[in-house]
Amino acid sequence: MKKKLLITRKLPSHIIEPLRNYYDIAEWSEEEAIMPRQRLLASVKDCEALWVTLADKVDEELLAHAPNLKIVSTLSVGFNNIDVSALHSRDIIATNTPDVLTDTTADLVFALLLATARRIPEAERYLREGQWQGWYPLQLVGKDVGGATIGIIGLGRIGQAVAKRALGFNMNVLYYNRSRKIANEEQYGFQFREFEDVLKESDFVVIMTPYSKETEGLIGARELALMKDDAILINAARGGIVDEDALYHVLKDGKLWAVGLDVFEQEPVALNHPLLTLPNVVALPHIGSATLQTRTAMMNLNVQALLAYAQGQQVLNQIH
Repeated sequence: MKKKLLITRKLPSHIIEPLRNYYDIAEWSEEEAIMPRQRLLASVKDCEALWVTLADKVDEELLAHAPNLKIVSTLSVGFNNIDVSALHSRDIIATNTPDVLTDTTADLVFALLLATARRIPEAERYLREGQWQGWYPLQLVGKDVGGATIGIIGLGRIGQAVAKRALGFNMNVLYYNRSRKIANEEQYGFQFREFEDVLKESDFVVIMTPYSKETEGLIGARELALMKDDAILINAARGGIVDEDALYHVLKDGKLWAVGLDVFEQEPVALNHPLLTLPNVVALPHIGSATLQTRTAMMNLNVQALLAYAQGQQVLNQIH
């Protein structure tokens, strides 16, 4: 008898086809819509396997509705949507998609960095709205990226990839991480600083730390006040790490050159969010890993984990 698998998003049929040999699959049918919570709770009752995204909370409430659940795969490298300890206490396997999105996300970080520094979205609006009537010396002037100092909070895989890209722009790379990355310092010249010193010394501050209880609200009013008045803040890690209310008021008061955000506390972000009213905020809809190659690789990692479980083999990419 096949195991029951629930997939909470509509995925390409060729991706999930190998799973049909082992699973009886129920799949949410609307590509652009999130599976409603109550529908999810009602659908998971007899499932042994669950394939989710960051939008789906796998918590005690869900587990109470899923007595047969044995494996959960999330289509993400982050897993703050999953109560890992609750799963482990029930001997339920959880897997994610590490490594394959590192370079793609680092590229997006640099796209945000360049867009904010050179006011790219603002300049495009300027042209499209018919404001470009001629040239003058300080027209849409930006900030140089080459030779500037970048400070990276969290030098994990993606943080390291961002730092290596910064070297190509001849940037001075500072970083803060819970543990020193001595090998990176020796090989690439990255410089460790204490957390507050990274904020004080950097022209660009890039948030690359995972979201956790310890990093929630890590960048608030006090931390923003430490930054240079013309610094740029980039967050492509997780919403909630930066206090959005504090960030809005700092920007309104004229501190910081610009902010680039790919993530928000609540996603999708409300169109009336105060940050979206500011011209020096570049906001994206959480597209850090959004290339065809990377999203396909992520889905394939989940498929491999689900196939391994169904065949009684070792399941890779387990969350511990």
